[in-house]
Amino acid sequence: MRTVLLLVALLGSGAVLAQNTQQPSADLDYNYLELRFVDVDSNGGDGVRFAGSYEFGNNWLLVGGLTSLDYNNSVDGRWIEIGAGYVWHYTNDWDMVATMRYVNAEFDNQILSVDDDGLAFSGGVRGLIAPRFEVRGSVNHITVGDSDTYLDIAGDYYFTPQFAAGLSIEFAGDTDIITIGGRWFFE
Repeated sequence: MRTVLLLVALLGSGAVLAQNTQQPSADLDYNYLELRFVDVDSNGGDGVRFAGSYEFGNNWLLVGGLTSLDYNNSVDGRWIEIGAGYVWHYTNDWDMVATMRYVNAEFDNQILSVDDDGLAFSGGVRGLIAPRFEVRGSVNHITVGDSDTYLDIAGDYYFTPQFAAGLSIEFAGDTDIITIGGRWFFE
């Protein structure tokens, strides 16, 4: 837990220090599609996540995603999210982002099927610590199942202005989720 708090403090201090940088405007883009490989450590699950975001003016976003997981114990999971968000452009290189999403989760095995709906809330920062390296951090709460609050930390390297790839880690209770993948920016 101390590691998580330290990482949150570092991300927050980076946002404050970014006010004094003299780098040219990066204009973080919120019009993207991403594909990520997902690894769930505690349950032996893995799969893929397809997600996207579209900024439709006045700092408002549409967000959504589909995650498909396969667990070693013959359980399949599907996770669908759709929602909206708001971006506050704190500086040229740092934004604060909040989203709210409707979530539908379904888990199946050969005997039983479980389906649950709920809401997910996120608040965090996104910014550039170097001209081609982006970091993100957010605190998230989800009401599906037993409800949970978790921390998400990510970093992406921009190979071109239209393509970035990187890693994310989600710390939640007894489960950590690691993803690796890429984003394609379409505007």
